[in-house]
Amino acid sequence: MHLDVVDLREFYASLLGRMVTRHVRESMHRLINVGPSDRVLGLGFATPYLGPQLGRAERVFAFMPAPQGVMEWPCASRSATALVEETCLPLPDAAIDLAILVHALETSSQPPELMAEMRRVLTNNGRVFIVVPNRQGAWARVETSPFGYGRPYSRGQLKSLLQETGFNVTAWTTALHMWPTQSRSLLSLSPAIEKLGRNLWPAFSGVTCVYAQKVVMPATTVKAKRAFRPALKPALQPGVGMIDAT
Repeated sequence: MHLDVVDLREFYASLLGRMVTRHVRESMHRLINVGPSDRVLGLGFATPYLGPQLGRAERVFAFMPAPQGVMEWPCASRSATALVEETCLPLPDAAIDLAILVHALETSSQPPELMAEMRRVLTNNGRVFIVVPNRQGAWARVETSPFGYGRPYSRGQLKSLLQETGFNVTAWTTALHMWPTQSRSLLSLSPAIEKLGRNLWPAFSGVTCVYAQKVVMPATTVKAKRAFRPALKPALQPGVGMIDAT
């Protein structure tokens, strides 16, 4: 199920939402490197994580699925958002260098088709960074955050989906290792808990983050087969094997 864009915006404006943004961004920056020629696409509700890419990449824009709704972003300049059908993006083939999916895969009703569409719009060296709720984590079990909605994934499920849709996993990381709470005193401890959690209980993190690259299928050469040419000759020559009745 898709959350409404208004609910997502309000969550990320909250104290808990700002903590989530901080720690997921840190996990993202440990894995990805954006260059000045990169074209970056955010899908789902990825705008809280796209801000640092403005000014680094050649182009940054955000697509939001139709059932969720869309909001204008960024606020300080021309809008770079669009309302889309997630399995039919308004982009030509090989148009994107990096796709960042947040609140996208777990709410999609067609995950394989969504990833196939991602593969279509990515360049041959295209990468994808995906954030999904961890099936084993506490965040997938409560509705305190948007990560409590949709379908959570185990690492094995996510890896299988990526392999089946033409991606090769290059790195994994985790984020949100503390309980989802609105308590200011507990949230103030989140940096220390995050550091401990990555080392001591990564399997129970709130979200799993995966970095994958599009697999380029090798070209195959098909040998031309010799066509069958029938011999245009009668099966029996005149007079051969025939009895003279005279």
